[in-house]
Amino acid sequence: MNSMFEQIVLGTIQGVAEWLPVSSTSLLILAMQNLFHHQDGFQVMTQHTMFLHLGTFLAAIIYFRKDVGHLVIALFQYRSQPKETQNLTVFLIVATVLSGTIGLILRQLITQWTDQFSATAKPITLIIGIFLLITAWGQLKIKDLKGHKTLKDLSVKDGIILGVAQGCAAIPGLSRSGLTVATLLFRNFDRGYALKISFLMSLPIVLGANILLNLRAAAWTPLALIGVFVSFTVGLASIHILLRLAQKINFGYFVLVFGVLTILSALI
Repeated sequence: MNSMFEQIVLGTIQGVAEWLPVSSTSLLILAMQNLFHHQDGFQVMTQHTMFLHLGTFLAAIIYFRKDVGHLVIALFQYRSQPKETQNLTVFLIVATVLSGTIGLILRQLITQWTDQFSATAKPITLIIGIFLLITAWGQLKIKDLKGHKTLKDLSVKDGIILGVAQGCAAIPGLSRSGLTVATLLFRNFDRGYALKISFLMSLPIVLGANILLNLRAAAWTPLALIGVFVSFTVGLASIHILLRLAQKINFGYFVLVFGVLTILSALI
């Protein structure tokens, strides 16, 4: 990554976009390609986006610290935990295994395909725009859905369904939070609980992806760490208000407009 300014911009994008159903990974890739003119392959760019996710990962750990604490205890004292904690623990294990497997397969396929276009950003930008439209469609479909289920209603079946949904978010342009929240709402979960479950689902995936992709990579540079720090501080400052906003406002129209503009920029 080229400059401190770039890292501040990318960290800010991640810190804000992570809490909204707008695909923060896609926004970061578009910014790297079209604002900072990177010609890195898809694999290199997604490695850095995952690294920036560490900042919002830490912010989410702090914000959901009570839930995370209960889950850590449940790993060692499962039978003594309340029913909702037991259900959430099993759900997260099932969803993480499935989404991790699907995500790795999709990422490999996408990397092989996009390597053909490393000299230009337009094909990747076009694909992101198309899938942003799909994300927008999903957000608009769920705007009137209201459920009643809570953590105690989570099941292994929910873990399987949500694992598949989260795994599909490896496709650039599909919002992970948008997909998982929409799926939970279609499963009749309360919107507030759907948001909480969605972000708890992201924690083991982000940690696992960074261990797999970045632990041995040359990602831990001072400049890259500045991006993570900005992502963390902006994410921690914005998480509460943006999660509340996401419960009250449907971002489908915003994503729709952004998707159309992204496609037009790829075609011009």
